[in-house]
Amino acid sequence: MHFVRMVPLHWCMLWLLLPLSSRTQKLPTRDEELFQMQIRDKAFFHDSSVIPDGAEISSYLFRDTPKRYFFVVEEDNTPLSVTVTPCDAPLEWKLSLQELPEEASGEGSGDPEPLDQQKQQIINEGGTELFSYKGNDVECFIASSSPSGLYQLELLSTEKDTHFKVYATTTPESDQPYPELPYDPRVDVTSLGRTTVTLAWKPSPTASVLKQPIQYCVVVSREHNFKSLCAVEAKLSADDAFMMAPKPGLDFSPFDFAHFGFASENSAKERSFLTKPSPKLGRHAHARPKADIQKVCIGNKNIFTVSDLKPDTQYYFDVFVANSDSNMSTAYLGTFARTKEEARQKTVELKDGKVTDVFVKRKGAKFLRFAPVPAHQKVTFFVHSCLDAVQIQVRRDGKLLLSQNVEGIRQFQLRGKPKAKYLIRLKGNKKGASMLKILATTRPSKQSLPSLPEDRRIKAFDKLRTCSSVTVAWLGTQERNKFCIYKKEVDDNYNEDQKKREQNQCLGPDTRKKSEKVLCKYFHSQNLQKAVTTETIKGLQPGKSYLLDVYVTAHGGHSVKYQSKVVKTRKFC
Repeated sequence: MHFVRMVPLHWCMLWLLLPLSSRTQKLPTRDEELFQMQIRDKAFFHDSSVIPDGAEISSYLFRDTPKRYFFVVEEDNTPLSVTVTPCDAPLEWKLSLQELPEEASGEGSGDPEPLDQQKQQIINEGGTELFSYKGNDVECFIASSSPSGLYQLELLSTEKDTHFKVYATTTPESDQPYPELPYDPRVDVTSLGRTTVTLAWKPSPTASVLKQPIQYCVVVSREHNFKSLCAVEAKLSADDAFMMAPKPGLDFSPFDFAHFGFASENSAKERSFLTKPSPKLGRHAHARPKADIQKVCIGNKNIFTVSDLKPDTQYYFDVFVANSDSNMSTAYLGTFARTKEEARQKTVELKDGKVTDVFVKRKGAKFLRFAPVPAHQKVTFFVHSCLDAVQIQVRRDGKLLLSQNVEGIRQFQLRGKPKAKYLIRLKGNKKGASMLKILATTRPSKQSLPSLPEDRRIKAFDKLRTCSSVTVAWLGTQERNKFCIYKKEVDDNYNEDQKKREQNQCLGPDTRKKSEKVLCKYFHSQNLQKAVTTETIKGLQPGKSYLLDVYVTAHGGHSVKYQSKVVKTRKFC
């Protein structure tokens, strides 16, 4: 069977089978008599269950215990979409197909026996694998024309017991269950205070264009950003409020819709951030503490001020757009910010070899102190300005040693001195707030930020452009690092101002869609003049503009983005 990879819708990876020959077909799992029979057959659910057509289900996985779901497509040329949402841990899942014999397809008699027999057959024979994935992203398989047969979805969690959600439909074009994201899906910090942060984001086309009822949910965390609202709910369920974990050996129904939806936005726990939950009746006092996270749903407003935050504290902000009827949701691209510090200037202590995130307000300043041990050794400062330029001044025992503007990533080395103590002053510019990463160390060979060439541009070869490919090159490093290149189609009127807004070099490749990834490679050269690599990016559309980004990741896991490059394929070849 021939498959063609397509451009993704939101975060889903789409797969295209053969062209659709008929727009009207029977919904195979909507046969209520057969469906109810299968539900009543408890033996059928011993190690698996049937996926209903057009309904999202929530279920539970025990670690290292695979779970299988089945559904029948009774007619050829049927559209098919299967979406899996990990909630609390990475999942391994695969979708496979076992073709049905002729007597098991067609109208169906309502007898569950053939389906049960086919279930056993697919467990024994395995079938044809159509798609597999491993990770914690929301991924989906979509085929515009799938053959008849018995389909098996197998899921496995190797880390821990976890929740997950599954949605399957044979009418993906008309269903559109997940709200759409705008062209620019980022969440912006528009105002920053000591205890408040104001967020804004562009409205979802689902509300503005399709006129469907939606609501936005804002999530604030002290730990990290989230990829799905399901992951947020799992984090909030430290006291099992979201879904009770089924106990091994008990007979339970996988169709548990009682825990769907959001908590009431009028609930007291959503009124202030990080409020301790009141203990529930029957709970022991030593129950696991609630996660350092808060969720509040605010209706269809696309601006929100988070209050009751701690000063000089870094928070991560996520926004999810949810269908008000189905509660199915899509994640915006989250952000992070550090609240303003108290009026008294606080000096941050730098630890040798540890990367520190710093937020400097517009025209503001931050002070940091570094006392190396041993003090007489040379000190190396790595400064990575994520957005606009930042001025850095370094004084040793009151004497000014360094004063420069830093844009991008820079490295400074200073001579040591007995009992030396360094005071670093970071000053923001007039354009806006600045984010940066800074590392001070006496052991530069073990630093965790990649050492980069001064020229971090991506060069495109105009003569090598075709209607479906472009060839680019960039400089590498003397150390062996991992380089990944990503592409994204943009409008022809995409300008430098728009590109600059996406130049937060501290955002790593984990913020990009999997479908935008072209490739990753390792390379280096002791001779920096030879540390250059070229790549031809294929599969592009004629006369289209693409935004290209290169990320380099060091051994410590920190990533740095090169300057973005917009290229355009030839319109005629």
